[in-house]
Amino acid sequence: MELRQLRYVVAVAEELHFGRAAERLHIVQSAVSQQVRRLERELGTDLFDRSPRHVRLTGAGARFLPEARAVLAAADRARAAVAAFAHADAAVLRLGTSTGLGVHLDRVLDAFAALAPDVAVDLVSAPARDRLAMVAAGDLDAAFLRGNWTRAPGTGPSTGEEADGVEVLPLWPDPLLAVLPARHPLAAAPDVALRDLAALPLRLVARRANPPLVDLVVTACHDAGFEPVPGPPGGSLQDSLAAIGTGSAMWTVVYASQAALLNAPRVAFLPFRGDGLALTTGLAVRGDRRSRHLRLLLRAAAPESDRDS
Repeated sequence: MELRQLRYVVAVAEELHFGRAAERLHIVQSAVSQQVRRLERELGTDLFDRSPRHVRLTGAGARFLPEARAVLAAADRARAAVAAFAHADAAVLRLGTSTGLGVHLDRVLDAFAALAPDVAVDLVSAPARDRLAMVAAGDLDAAFLRGNWTRAPGTGPSTGEEADGVEVLPLWPDPLLAVLPARHPLAAAPDVALRDLAALPLRLVARRANPPLVDLVVTACHDAGFEPVPGPPGGSLQDSLAAIGTGSAMWTVVYASQAALLNAPRVAFLPFRGDGLALTTGLAVRGDRRSRHLRLLLRAAAPESDRDS
């Protein structure tokens, strides 16, 4: 029994005419008659009472018709389910990003294009908190995120930054550099000890804008034995670099990947001496989403030596 035979039976039953059924199906009448006869032989009974003047369903045909329609409807639902799945997993990957990923973003996008050449990537730039919320709401498939913006249940008080159902999968460490006026005495060294910055005001964004970054820097200062001197409130990175570039005795931090893209001759970018400071960049995804495209994106973000593992 074939689906096409069921479609032919339904068409003939609705038209009560083999010729009109053939026209509706866009095939020749002989093909309809042949397939219906073949099905009747398989079933061992006639489905239609044929005469020169009319075609009508037999008793067996009347019993068979609703079952045939049910099978065809089930086949249509199966096709629709696959089409919906394909549509959900198709064509476009919506990826949240931010300025400053630098060569990391280029590397990931190049590797992803090689792994999934048929998938377009729609990059959406937004603040970290917004990216996290968009992943939670399903408006983004994934988003790059630096630091820990989510909290595992039972690990401490809420910071108001969590998004239910979202987890951040670690990708790579993003080292931080100290930013000083280019003419400051410390700027002549190849690196800087955090303790050497204790007397200088620290210009940082407000904690509500980037809790992981602020917590990392302030905690590192405490570990180095000093309380950072609050500097002017940080606005955009460009504003901070411009202010420091005037020669004002203050400092801030910037990601090394971001510094590589900046043209700021009036400031100096110095690595921190010793273990340094770094935030882990991860990929925020919904815990219940593991599409093929996300798996390929994670492969693309892995070190080249790990992509085939």
